[in-house]
Amino acid sequence: MTARILLIFFIILLSCSKEEAKYEPKPRSDPYKLYEDAYQAFENGDYFYAQKKFSEAELNFEVVELASKSAIMSSYCLYGINLYSQALESLKSFIKKYPADKNIIYAHYLETLIYFEQIEDEKKDLEPILKTKDKIDFFLKEFPDNDYAIDLKFKKELIINQIAAKELYVAKYYISVKKWIPAINRLKIIVDDYNQTIFIEEALHRLVEIHYHIGLVEEAKKYAKILGYNYNSSEWYEEAYKILNKDYKIIKKKDIKKDKNLFKKIIEKIK
Repeated sequence: MTARILLIFFIILLSCSKEEAKYEPKPRSDPYKLYEDAYQAFENGDYFYAQKKFSEAELNFEVVELASKSAIMSSYCLYGINLYSQALESLKSFIKKYPADKNIIYAHYLETLIYFEQIEDEKKDLEPILKTKDKIDFFLKEFPDNDYAIDLKFKKELIINQIAAKELYVAKYYISVKKWIPAINRLKIIVDDYNQTIFIEEALHRLVEIHYHIGLVEEAKKYAKILGYNYNSSEWYEEAYKILNKDYKIIKKKDIKKDKNLFKKIIEKIK
């Protein structure tokens, strides 16, 4: 009898609990008020609060154009407070959710800018630099006539110089530990792919130096010819000349205009 009473009491208690647990949705927030608060905070430089309110506004706007505007502003706030990982996630989400939005080009530009700003010096990992270059190449291919393309073309030149600097840094490390083949391979990358950078002269000099040191004199002369042909007034030309036999005459630079294919033409001629 006692067990039966307890069972009935338990059933009644369970029924009351279910009634109390009924979900009642909260009233929808005013997205325009949320956006106004967010923008005011943004104007005041409070990007933390602005980002929170822009995100809330996006969720509450029923008009897609206004939701997308809130989303891109939220991404920018994350970028503005250097939360790069969160900003990239936010931008990727924006690009996926609003592919036809008028701010899609800016979203791609901001994404590229974040990658660029995370690049460190040439002694650090090369991967972020290469990833940034890929992002810039994508942007310039997809949006070549956009105003942002001008800025990214300039940044690409800086990146190419940084890649060359990294290759030279690694090559010099290999030279210091007498690993000649890896050093040569790194230097050849500069000669073949980054010959318009400021590091080409030293790269050519190092190739002369290494090849002469390991007994490949003809190869040393080949790179000395390229260096002398183009930079016979540079300090690296003078250093390379000192390495070689005094009877060996380095080709003088001719009075011609340089072009982007200059090194390929000379190398083919020498080969």
